[in-house]
This record gives sequence, C-alpha cells and structure tokens, in this order.
Amino acid sequence: MSEAEHHNAHRWAGVLGWVSAGLGVLQVAAPDTVVRVIGAGDRPWARRVVRLIGLRELFHAAVLLGSRRPAPLVWTRVAGDAMDLALLGRLMAEREDGGRRRLAASTAAVTGITFADIVTAVRGGHEPGLPPHRLTNLRAAITVNRPRREVYRFWRDIENLPRFMIHLESVEPIAGGYSHWRAKGPAHKSVEWDAEIIEDQTEQLIAWRSVEGATVRNRGSVRFTDAPGGRGTEVRVDIDYDPPAGKVGLAFARLLGEHPQQQVCDDLRRFKQVMETGEVARSEGSPEGTRARRQLFQRPAQPVR
Repeated sequence: MSEAEHHNAHRWAGVLGWVSAGLGVLQVAAPDTVVRVIGAGDRPWARRVVRLIGLRELFHAAVLLGSRRPAPLVWTRVAGDAMDLALLGRLMAEREDGGRRRLAASTAAVTGITFADIVTAVRGGHEPGLPPHRLTNLRAAITVNRPRREVYRFWRDIENLPRFMIHLESVEPIAGGYSHWRAKGPAHKSVEWDAEIIEDQTEQLIAWRSVEGATVRNRGSVRFTDAPGGRGTEVRVDIDYDPPAGKVGLAFARLLGEHPQQQVCDDLRRFKQVMETGEVARSEGSPEGTRARRQLFQRPAQPVR
C-alpha cells in the first residue's frame, strides 16, 4: 500500500470523526426526532438507547479527532456499528407496520457506514515493514521563497540532499526508483541502506521507504504547496523511522542536543538557505551547524584573515 493511501486513510478517519460528532450531538439533543426518523416506534426504551448511542458517538469523535494517526482507531466505530445493526435487526423483527421500511433504510445506511469504517481501519492499520510500537515520528515545515516547481525539482534530484542534510554523506540513485544512502552513524561509523520512491506526484509529493532488511528502517514524505500570498512554497516533511539504537539511543541523542526532530528542523532551515541564496550560511566558530558538542568550541566572531 502506498504512502498516499495511508495519508488518505487517516484523512478519511478524520472525516468519520466529524460524522460521529454530528450524529452524537443530534442523538443526545433530539432523541425523539431520531427515533421517529429510523422508524423505532413509540417504545419507551428507544429514547434512552438513542441518547446512550449519542454519547458513544461523541466518544468516538473525541478519540478520532484527537489523534494524529486516527485510522486504526476507527475499529472503535466498527464495534459500535455492530451493536447498532444488532439493535436494528431486533426492531425489524418486532415491527410489522409501515415502520419496517424506515428501519430497512436505516439498516442499509448503517451497513454502508460500517463498510466505510472497516475499509478505513484496515488501510490505516496495515503499514508493513516497520513495527508501529517502535516508530519515531518526525514532522517539520518551512516556507521557501522560491516557486514550487523549482523547489520540487531540487528535492527530487536526491543527490542534492546531502547539501543541506549534514548527517548524510551521499545519496546515489539506482535504476527503478531505488537509491543507496550513506549517513554518519554512532562512533564515527557510516550507516548505509537502500530506499525506494513509492509515490511521486509532480510538484506536489515525494514519498519513500527503506527496502526490506535495511539497517535504518524508515519511510516518509515531503509535500509541496503554494504558500499564501504568493510567498513561495510550503515544504512539509513527515518521517517515520525505527531508531537503530532504540529508545536508549534516542535519549542519549537528546543529551547531546542532537535529537532527530531538531536535526530535521535544522535540515529544512539549511534547505531554505540553499534555495534562496545558493549556499548554507555557517559561522566560523561553529562550521558544522548547531550540534551541541560543537557549541563547546565556539568563540567570539573574528575578522577573516
């Protein structure tokens, strides 16, 4: 499944969250109207049940709209859909008047929603290649004062990446959309892996993932959109990766001031400099950027000799 499909699944999960919110408000505020519309008749318990279902829908809305990756959480809605279908089946068995038509229509509607819930949950939950419980997610964005076509083309030429990603030593294109990456690893050792481009929408999106068995397992995407007011291009990066040293290595990186999140933000700032000025501006006292251990050797600026 492509990265774009995963993004679509999470987007649809957000839509379903708003659907739950709307249904929940209606069922809690106007249960009599809901009972009449679905054809439940004048059963005294129907009004109370509808209100309880409304509270459940509000819970679903809070869960889905409050999550950054809501698609797998849609399974909570699927469980609720099963309860609703069972309740509608019981009402259908009890009614013999004209209300059966409205119950049948309600059952068909809930069945369609259930299908949408299941598809969204499956697509959002099946993300092969990386164990979800070990993933570290990085997100960053920046506005570059250059046209979107130019920004996209520069990034799409992956050999340009080491120019602003200082942890990369090289990126070599391979036939078929694959590439070989070499990066600076712990203890001054290099780390290498292969990756593939899995989605390439001209001037809009580039998505990639590491191949099976890679030393550094990762996937991600970079999106390009026009900035408001003709101010250039908004670049948004979203990366999931499995830290080679796990949580211990991540904690140690924080102590050194080299947390991956900070690295990504710094990379984007350097990317902006390269696109707008043609080079990365670095001070003489800290030529390798903002790494914490380099700050120990900083000194006041001096005239160039």
